[in-house]
Amino acid sequence: MSALYAPTARPARKARAPRAARPTRATRATRATRAVESVLLVSGAALVPWLVVLATTLPPTAQVGHWNVAWAGLDALEALGLVATGLLRRRGDGRHRLTAAATCALLLVDAWFDTVTAAPGAELATALAMAVCAELPLAVVCATLALKTDRRTGRTDADTALRSETSPTTK
Repeated sequence: MSALYAPTARPARKARAPRAARPTRATRATRATRAVESVLLVSGAALVPWLVVLATTLPPTAQVGHWNVAWAGLDALEALGLVATGLLRRRGDGRHRLTAAATCALLLVDAWFDTVTAAPGAELATALAMAVCAELPLAVVCATLALKTDRRTGRTDADTALRSETSPTTK
């Protein structure tokens, strides 16, 4: 009688062919990162011949319209960057590193263009004094803030701020 109630064997299934391995999320992110890096590297290398063209074909002097607007705009961006960096840093917001990096770049550009566009004499002396006494020291401060790490943990300020924002608070 037990033979009547014994479970019957199921017919064997055909073995499926293995699926083509799909790239994992990490693999796709790595590919995207490498693509961005490649674009940056190729673009930077492509600018080298263009620099040669500019250096050999641009005139040494030029009449420029809206010169005052260009310089006032650059200085306004610097002021905005310094204030934003200070306010974000005071609030403990790790994004101050981003504004510090951008402001550092603006200050370096300002110092460079001030000195290379200044006329010889008093104008050049003023440009050099501004670069040495204001723009370059502020650029160093901004670069330091952008790259600063916590001595105790080895983490950047942004990592510390992010960790404190995402960690659960105890009441």
